[in-house]
Amino acid sequence: MTIKTLPGAPEGRVCAGVSAYVSPQALNRWDPSIRAAAESDEDRSISVYDVIGVDWWTGEGVTAKRISAALRSLGAGPVTVNINSPGGDLFEGLAIYNLLREHKGEVTVNVVGVAASAASIIAMAGDTVKVARAGFLMIHNAWIIAMGNRNDLREYAQDLEPFDEAMADIYAVRTGADRKAMSKLMDNETWIGGSSAVDQGFADSLLDSDQVSKDVAKASASAVRRMESALRASGMPKSEAMKLISEIKSNSGDPVGSGAGDPTEHPRVMPDLSQTAALAASLKSII
Repeated sequence: MTIKTLPGAPEGRVCAGVSAYVSPQALNRWDPSIRAAAESDEDRSISVYDVIGVDWWTGEGVTAKRISAALRSLGAGPVTVNINSPGGDLFEGLAIYNLLREHKGEVTVNVVGVAASAASIIAMAGDTVKVARAGFLMIHNAWIIAMGNRNDLREYAQDLEPFDEAMADIYAVRTGADRKAMSKLMDNETWIGGSSAVDQGFADSLLDSDQVSKDVAKASASAVRRMESALRASGMPKSEAMKLISEIKSNSGDPVGSGAGDPTEHPRVMPDLSQTAALAASLKSII
């Protein structure tokens, strides 16, 4: 059983003659060539790289039956689900969401491209959700193709309301936001970039590769602040301290101090602060 508490989602079709539909905008933004960097049986991973449900044109797609079979073959234990999908059949998406929530093991979801529409619901099933910095989530109300007279169409609209409410509830519990706020985002068909998805609580973090770069940048900035503090404590003016730091960066393969240098060709080694202080003292005597 999953380790994170999230609401279940209703399964099944509300009525005959109604089918969920992929938003054209989601299809236009979806790049089917995007794949996770590496996958193997040892990774215990499941790929969601297609339309959710059976595709009308190709006859293929990611179905609850396929995901159920994959989970059975993997057995209990941690599972990683890599997603790049424009969405599709809402009801298949809800069923897959519930299958992942019921899995006996931790579920990690990686959004490596787009998780739109029904695929965004599947993404919310992860105990841990990671998203590419250049990835996207898209949330909206359920789309349908329906037939009938005006009375039938009114009935279909009423039938869809609990499904929109269920999706809003899932997003709200995941993010900690108010369900009405989620409903408003769904009404506006909202696209959410990777960093924003983390900030808003739809995801727990960026993908590991993006997160490493972010951590390195923070560490580098912290080192610069410590060096500047040591230089100024020795009596060096701020302008001279920043000039010296810029020169050190330049010699480390970053000519403008912007992080553009290749660390494999020019390893960036920050000098010992005691040596820096001594250097500052010598420079001060010259100045």
